[in-house]
Amino acid sequence: MEDLDQLAFDNAPMGLALTENRVIQTCNETFAWMFGYRKEELIGQSFRLLYGSDQEFHQIRDIGLEPLRHSLPYTDERLMRRSDGSMIWCRFRARTLTPETPLARTVLTFALIDNTTSGPQLTPREREVLLYLSKGLTSKEIARELDLSPRTIEDVRARLLKKFQVKNVAVLLTRLSGHQIGKTQQLRP
Repeated sequence: MEDLDQLAFDNAPMGLALTENRVIQTCNETFAWMFGYRKEELIGQSFRLLYGSDQEFHQIRDIGLEPLRHSLPYTDERLMRRSDGSMIWCRFRARTLTPETPLARTVLTFALIDNTTSGPQLTPREREVLLYLSKGLTSKEIARELDLSPRTIEDVRARLLKKFQVKNVAVLLTRLSGHQIGKTQQLRP
């Protein structure tokens, strides 16, 4: 009889992967299916394979490291690339097995986000600005990074606040990260 743990892992209703220093060590069939690969094609591959650009792959690396260093899970939504080049929007969750060096060994989950939901839809520019906001950059700093005017970034920020019906960026980032004040105590292992 097949090992029940392996059976559960392979057939989980969300994509699961174990990484070491951002290299896929193992993954389940759902993860491979989501990204359009066979499981064997993903083992030993850098996660860079699943991002649209080198820049995006490097920028997203440090997001979420702080909660992981405190043995807390990290959650966000992100755009990922499939084997055919198409992009998927998914809910990402991570928990490190090595808090002192969070990316050394990490368990990741991915769940597809249905783009037909009634929630706010984000443009590529809004996602890009959110990425920089989550790194703590100001509008002026984001404008420099994206070679845009600070006013353009302020307009994108205002649209995001309106779409999510929140009063400031801190509340927006909290909502998108899946963490809320008071929940962090419950998340500790």
